[in-house]
Amino acid sequence: MPRNLRQALGNTIKFRIITLNIITKKIKWIMLISGVLTCSMIYAAIDPEAALMNTFGASISGPIAEIVVRNWGALITLVGAMLIYGAFKPEHRSFILVVSSISKIVFIGLVLTIGNQYLDNAGIAIAFDTMVVAIYFIYLIKARNVA
Repeated sequence: MPRNLRQALGNTIKFRIITLNIITKKIKWIMLISGVLTCSMIYAAIDPEAALMNTFGASISGPIAEIVVRNWGALITLVGAMLIYGAFKPEHRSFILVVSSISKIVFIGLVLTIGNQYLDNAGIAIAFDTMVVAIYFIYLIKARNVA
């Protein structure tokens, strides 16, 4: 193997190990910050129409929309609260990260498959959720290998 290739591979492996270690050491703060940001969707439970306009750039109306969107906001807020709880309770982190990841993956999948027209507005939420799911996944793999 050429020396430059060996050195590049060595640097890549070192970077990955450093990244894994940072995520593992900072998972409490990662969960806390992502939990607080996720809890911001309480906004949908309080003002559903404004939350939909802000998140998607569109709105729906009527009594059933009020119920569904308020419930959606409450459930997302609950996931955020679980992340905050898990930041302080390491014994529950894996379960909470799996539940949060599934919730975020479903949202990402729905927007990307049937909601492309909302990407301009929902793009920030999609990017954030994708990033934290990747971080959670890395942590879960690392935690599994340690256990």
